[in-house]
Amino acid sequence: MATSAFGAAPIPFDQAAFDAAQAAGQPVLVAITAPWCPICKAQKPILAKLGTGARFGSLAIFEIDFDTQKALVRRFDARSQSTLIAFKGRDEVGRSVGETQAEWIESFLEKTL
Repeated sequence: MATSAFGAAPIPFDQAAFDAAQAAGQPVLVAITAPWCPICKAQKPILAKLGTGARFGSLAIFEIDFDTQKALVRRFDARSQSTLIAFKGRDEVGRSVGETQAEWIESFLEKTL
């Protein structure tokens, strides 16, 4: 089950899969989203495309709903929706808020590799 987030479109946050990805040293992205957020809507297809491409094939992308998963939002210290948090294994390597340019998001995700 833990591998369902790897090399695929974003999936809802799952603690066991997140822990497994970090323990394996995999690149991980946590996306704080909200269904009403236009920036989040712009980010989704970019993340889905990058996440299914060969370059980021081992990237695990987890989504956290800003409105309904407040404990996780606080745990990741996210101040707003449209926050992207990049991890290289267990280490946070970058954070972005409100970015919608595909080239910049791709460059940001390179930090996870």
